[in-house]
Amino acid sequence: MPVCEQLTQPYTDQKPGTAGLRKKVAVFLQPHYLENFLQAIFDVETSLKGSTLVIGGDGRYHNRVAIQTAIAMAAGNGISKVVVGQGGILSTPAASNLIRVHDAAGGLLFTASHNPAGPDGDFGIKFNIAGGGQAPEALTGKIYEASRTISRYRLFDGGSVDLDRCGNQQLGDTLIEIVDSVDDYAHLQQSLFDFDLIRAWFKRGGRICFDAMHAVTGPYAQRILIEQLGAPAGSVINATPLEDFGGGHPDPNLIYAKHLLDLAMSADAPDLIAASDGDGDRNMILGRGLFISPGDSLAMLAAHLDKLPGYKNGPKGGIRGLARSMPTCRAVDVVAKALEVECFETPTGWKFFCNLLDAGRLTLCGEESFGTSSSHTREKDGLWAVLAWLNVLATTGKSVQQLADAHWARHGRHYYVRHDYDELPVAAANTVVDSLRKALPSLIGSTHDDWTISQADEFSYTDPVDGSIATGQGLRIVFGDAARIILRLSGTGTEGATLRLYLERYENAADKLAWPTSDALAPLAQTADRIVRLNELTGRKGPSVIT
Repeated sequence: MPVCEQLTQPYTDQKPGTAGLRKKVAVFLQPHYLENFLQAIFDVETSLKGSTLVIGGDGRYHNRVAIQTAIAMAAGNGISKVVVGQGGILSTPAASNLIRVHDAAGGLLFTASHNPAGPDGDFGIKFNIAGGGQAPEALTGKIYEASRTISRYRLFDGGSVDLDRCGNQQLGDTLIEIVDSVDDYAHLQQSLFDFDLIRAWFKRGGRICFDAMHAVTGPYAQRILIEQLGAPAGSVINATPLEDFGGGHPDPNLIYAKHLLDLAMSADAPDLIAASDGDGDRNMILGRGLFISPGDSLAMLAAHLDKLPGYKNGPKGGIRGLARSMPTCRAVDVVAKALEVECFETPTGWKFFCNLLDAGRLTLCGEESFGTSSSHTREKDGLWAVLAWLNVLATTGKSVQQLADAHWARHGRHYYVRHDYDELPVAAANTVVDSLRKALPSLIGSTHDDWTISQADEFSYTDPVDGSIATGQGLRIVFGDAARIILRLSGTGTEGATLRLYLERYENAADKLAWPTSDALAPLAQTADRIVRLNELTGRKGPSVIT
């Protein structure tokens, strides 16, 4: 069948964020909407022609239809080979790995990450570049501009691909290879962790509960945790990917995964309780009676990373550097100082880690939004973090609580919480940000609840590798090493605006390491309320979500 061109029209509402384009499903169902954005990618990223392209998604509603469209357009735009996850399923970290394994020029991922799914839910697409990392801002800007002026798109007219049959198929001159979604990812994890030691830990009675949330990581967790590591049957729950994620919210935090917190606090709690999100790039970690915050998880893994097989070699035990996003608590900074390695503070967005990873200056990195990963890939990796924790438990013979207690006794504790104000009117959100931005200079040197503000600014970042500059990355109020208040607009929602307020307090006195987090942060929350005036200016009585 011939390659043909279809007429389309430009859209003006498509500007992708750091995580790609996310909209309601109904928006993507508009005639030519998806095709418009895909063609803009093919037009701008000319290296795709004649090369290999990886395609997959998180299994949400509209995933299979969108993948068939993307394959037809890849064939119509001269892509030589398309590698697709079986059933259209690929977790985000597995897709990033496949791009590297197949030396692909890029990848298309159909996901809205941790956003709800189903006909009334969200859908999304993001483009990963060669090497597996997220498209840089300059490239997404060019794609956006192309989508505003485009008038046609190209596709192979006729025929479809059997997404469920592994092996090779042909569409025009393009080879389509359907691959097992889990194989290459599982091989990668085996090279990083001591599977024999973890297997022995399970045989001694170690227990885990991993919640795949009816999202993409179900097949990965079943293969690795149950079949390869020998975790007890039933250790993976909600393992079947569903188009609506079972009607749940696929965001692993203390609100949407409260059942896991309840399990952790129960008398029969497993040793490790964990979850991942819609596309498999986030993680949530709990032990018996204890939630480990993302910043603490990053710091604790950093402190033990040199015990794991994939990270032992090198002058610093294989650790070249550590990094966190600016809003993430500063716990990993303390570990980096103890290890005498570089520690980087970057804007939110995984792409900012990729330059450091590619330059060999980084081994472990993480974000406060439940994202952790290492130099093994160019995306955050939820199941990797769970396997890392399992390996640490098996290596040390300690419980999560014992590891946490020992860590805090040595490095101090960073109490931390995030308040999300979702679906705010954009004007109200901007009022809060603008008001605080204007007040920042006058705050320096003022004292609040015995804390003195040493720094008040808007975070900007100069990339140490390529010198690029990112500005407007969040407002900071810093009380020296003692505490921080941070405010930033989030770009992951599909309706209105989301403001995020972060509170962090550091304590290292022995009698202050076991406070309830809410008690430890209550004075700082009151200070933030007076300074930021978020409830006052938005008319809200409190945050939508607290994590």
